[in-house]
Amino acid sequence: MNTAASLSAPAYDYLLVGGGAAGLSLAYHLAQEPRLAGKRVLLIEPEAKDQNDRTWSFWADEPGLFDAIATHEWHAIAFRSPSFERTFNLKKYTYRTLRGLDFYQFVHRALGVRPAQFTLVRAEVADLVNTSTGVEARTTTGQVFAARYAFDSRPPAITTQPATYRYLLQHFVGWEVETTRDVFDPQAMEFMDFRGAQHHEARFIYVLPYSPRRALVEYTLFSATPLAKAAYEAAIVEYLQHTLGLSASEYQVTAEEVGAIPMTDHPLPARVGAHIINLGTRAGRAKPSTGYAFQRIQAQSARLAQALATTGHPPADPTGDKWQFHLFDTLLLDIMQRRGEQTRDIFTQLFQRNPVERIFQFLDEKTSWTDNLRIMNSVSAWPFLRSIGQLVRGRASQRE
Repeated sequence: MNTAASLSAPAYDYLLVGGGAAGLSLAYHLAQEPRLAGKRVLLIEPEAKDQNDRTWSFWADEPGLFDAIATHEWHAIAFRSPSFERTFNLKKYTYRTLRGLDFYQFVHRALGVRPAQFTLVRAEVADLVNTSTGVEARTTTGQVFAARYAFDSRPPAITTQPATYRYLLQHFVGWEVETTRDVFDPQAMEFMDFRGAQHHEARFIYVLPYSPRRALVEYTLFSATPLAKAAYEAAIVEYLQHTLGLSASEYQVTAEEVGAIPMTDHPLPARVGAHIINLGTRAGRAKPSTGYAFQRIQAQSARLAQALATTGHPPADPTGDKWQFHLFDTLLLDIMQRRGEQTRDIFTQLFQRNPVERIFQFLDEKTSWTDNLRIMNSVSAWPFLRSIGQLVRGRASQRE
């Protein structure tokens, strides 16, 4: 891949703003499509992406483009709450995790063997506008680039928060720990462990066990505001010492990750005008009710690459999202915002009364109307009816 320090308004076919998960995923899908081999692609990214700054986890029922660089995979998941615990063997699904640095390096190597097609510019885009013939991007240092289409993966700019919508975060601190004795089951990841105190919010422990003595242990919350960092750490220590029975001398922290993912039903448009398509969280690819984004990013990338190769244009609907699943997300967000502790009961009922495959299909937005009704009938109706009432009134619930 070419690296450009300064170019004067060259004409590109596609301009990718941002080289994180969404921008690089689309770049890789474009590189894998033979019908687009003659297209010139410019990637503008301000950072070198040479650190392992995050991990992505996801479930899948078919092979994916990045399976070869997955850090680990599991064929069983555990769900735990005070009233229900079960480990589910995944029949057709696999749960995988992927290190950010591995992903960045993998994609950049793939783009690097196509220097005539892909160009990288280290810069930050300050302004991106539609023109009569395409788009124009201006960087913070005054560089100007033109292209036929732009794909923008910068974080969404939500400047106001109308009372009509719900605004929460999925926020977490995770420790990668090594222990002096076997305490983890490397065959089953801990999907949600709700056994801890909820404090009027949705709080759970999430564990990715890489071996009997090494795992990522994460304390995750769905709520409006982050905690002080010491509060997350105290919850992880509580899990390690009281749930797993480890003494302070029996484990050490080898790495840490911190994050906050917006979870909102605030409208996040998939396109801006005729030539700008939004990607990633800017296009609502982080599922509002769970925060999972990686597979939704891949689905949008595949949809865009297929349309560009077939018609020469992005699809009229860049995401293919279905309105009924947006409604389900909104209702769960409303419950989380009103009484977050009810989230534990809702997920307990889901896992207690449904096959895990149906739950994953539902969260992937691939279920039929019949299965949607089965899902809705498996949980208590009253919290959802209250949220439907709020939706009809045109306002979001507030904390009770």
